[in-house]
Amino acid sequence: MRIDSLALQSFRNYREQTAVFDPVCNVIFGENAQGKTNLLEAIVYLSCGKSPRARSDKEMIGFDAGSALLEAVVFSRDRSFRVRAELFRDRRRKLSVNQVPAKNSAALSEVSHTVFFCPDDLYLIRDGAAARRRFLDTALCQLRPRYAAALAEYNRTYEHKVRILRDAEERPDLLATLPDFNERLVRFGAVLVHYRAQFAARLTECAAVHHSQCSGGKERLEIQYQTVSTIEDPLADPAVLLEQLRSHMAAHQLAERSSRLCLSGPHKDDLLVTIDGRDARQYASQGQTRTAALSMKLAEREIYKNATGEYPILLLDDVLSELDPRRQEFVLNRIAGGQVFITCCEDDRLPQMLGGRVLHVHGGELM
Repeated sequence: MRIDSLALQSFRNYREQTAVFDPVCNVIFGENAQGKTNLLEAIVYLSCGKSPRARSDKEMIGFDAGSALLEAVVFSRDRSFRVRAELFRDRRRKLSVNQVPAKNSAALSEVSHTVFFCPDDLYLIRDGAAARRRFLDTALCQLRPRYAAALAEYNRTYEHKVRILRDAEERPDLLATLPDFNERLVRFGAVLVHYRAQFAARLTECAAVHHSQCSGGKERLEIQYQTVSTIEDPLADPAVLLEQLRSHMAAHQLAERSSRLCLSGPHKDDLLVTIDGRDARQYASQGQTRTAALSMKLAEREIYKNATGEYPILLLDDVLSELDPRRQEFVLNRIAGGQVFITCCEDDRLPQMLGGRVLHVHGGELM
């Protein structure tokens, strides 16, 4: 799996740009705020229809433009695909694969997968539960199209329910619609729990190996998926998960109406990361939490490879500069086997160390 070429028009600070990439290693260097991360963002967007940075598509359109274009030639599953995204300020985006309109971002995920790793991810362990849910969602939306569809429906239903609970004091008639929304949350929630539990089980296996190797075999990493209390085994059959989620929802109805908050469901899920049996968020050193985060991101790449037979495109956005030499070496020794993009600063030695194609970015232009 690789991206052979990329064309951008009015995307972030790129007015009009085309680039051809090396199938193995691409080093992108330049000063800060010149467009290195923007280039990686475009590659991620064309793999999943979402930005790792922007909340809306409008944010990615150049300041003086009404629309933006992203187009890439991707080689995957032994054939080439042309993936295209048109973003607009005043209407919905247009996605297509080989000139065939795509209904949603799942069509993009069926072509290519990316693992995006930025300095913020090094704080994945120390951050709140929302960061780890975002990690799960980002990975699974690319890997499992059914998960992406269920997550979108769950989020829409959740927002409707929150509005009902919030407005019920002035509009008590709205409460009559709650049972329908509760049932929808339960059905879509069971899909989320099913896939999250399976992914977390594979994640802990792969990440534990990486963490042990990086720590010289001195530490043991474990990752436990945490969801609602009525679910005894998240790996159980989805029909069992459905009933247990329904039971949890019923038990919280009065509390939800009293607090006007949605208290029950997988929107509060988390990953408990432990090192040698201790909660890493509370007790691990900065070095240990960084090693754990590295291990999780490398494990994500390995899970993709095992599931699809191809390595995903790995995007390292100025991560190595945040690591000590030992952890830099650990990462560089484990990125072989697929296409890699690495951004670095102007004075970094990476272009000389890694070879491949070297691209210099300045003012939204590749040189």
